[in-house]
Amino acid sequence: MRRVRTLIVDDSATIRDIIAATLSRDPEIEVVGSAGDPLEAREAIKALNPDVITLDVEMPKMSGVEFLEKIMRLRPMPVIMVSTLTQAGAETSIRALELGAFDCVGKPNFDGLVEKVKAAARAKVRPLANRAPARAVNSDYRPSSRVLAIGSSTGGVEALLQVLSAFPANCPPTLITQHMPQTFTASFARRLDRLCAPAVREAADGAPILAGHIYLAPGGGAHLEVQGGVQFRCRLREGPPINGHRPSVDALFTSVAEACGRKAVGVILTGMGRDGARGLLAMREAGAATIGQDEATSVVYGMPKAAHELGAVQQQMSLADIGQTALDACAAQTRGV
Repeated sequence: MRRVRTLIVDDSATIRDIIAATLSRDPEIEVVGSAGDPLEAREAIKALNPDVITLDVEMPKMSGVEFLEKIMRLRPMPVIMVSTLTQAGAETSIRALELGAFDCVGKPNFDGLVEKVKAAARAKVRPLANRAPARAVNSDYRPSSRVLAIGSSTGGVEALLQVLSAFPANCPPTLITQHMPQTFTASFARRLDRLCAPAVREAADGAPILAGHIYLAPGGGAHLEVQGGVQFRCRLREGPPINGHRPSVDALFTSVAEACGRKAVGVILTGMGRDGARGLLAMREAGAATIGQDEATSVVYGMPKAAHELGAVQQQMSLADIGQTALDACAAQTRGV
């Protein structure tokens, strides 16, 4: 098997050595070089033609995010950002994911770096210039009583921005579980709130689920679920990880199936693994409409593929079509998908 040729870009020689040692322990990865700043990295990319780059967020001469944007415009390739898991690092990392970085890992532990590098080598990378613009927001939109639940993982920041930026201010009540570190979700919610017409917030336990609002599962501590009753409410439930994740997409979808039944629409987007497949199947069996992202537009066709193979997906489509299809399914006086 051909090894994944990896270039390490970081201004700290110590960090470069740690990352190189971490990656070199896996026989499927070959560290082909390193660079201390983006200018060195540019020449190394030309000379070494790596499959994957690990890129520090903060560097001299040019920030990692500035360099990432140049890469994604001029020579798109899989990039994994290396960041401190601080508030400032989180906001910068969210911007990097929005630009198309495959994923982020945190200093100094580099949790999951080896698996992410191998997955990144198989990922689809879209140049910035080729990304579909958001559709115009429909100011006449009227939501029905349906709840929209969305699950995503690797590649999900970019995908969610494309889907949600076309939502009107009075969008269907929408809940999202995106696999993301605990320190990132608050920054991501603020970013979405600035860029989208509806109000976007981290979900709070007991919060009423209302039209015109998007609720993002907080990272790390609990699963986001829907609590039934006269008024649907957010529930943050402590418990062990499901499919290796907390919050879990399966936890969200399963709760929506139980609480909302046919008064719901489920969407599964790009991501590694199988989280969300069984929950989406539960939604479909309960009468909900279900939508999956197709392979061609998924950064990683893992979660959508698992859901599709399980029979959980009614309609599979490109990312550019998912937002409007979900809105139509949740609109007043519609029969759904």
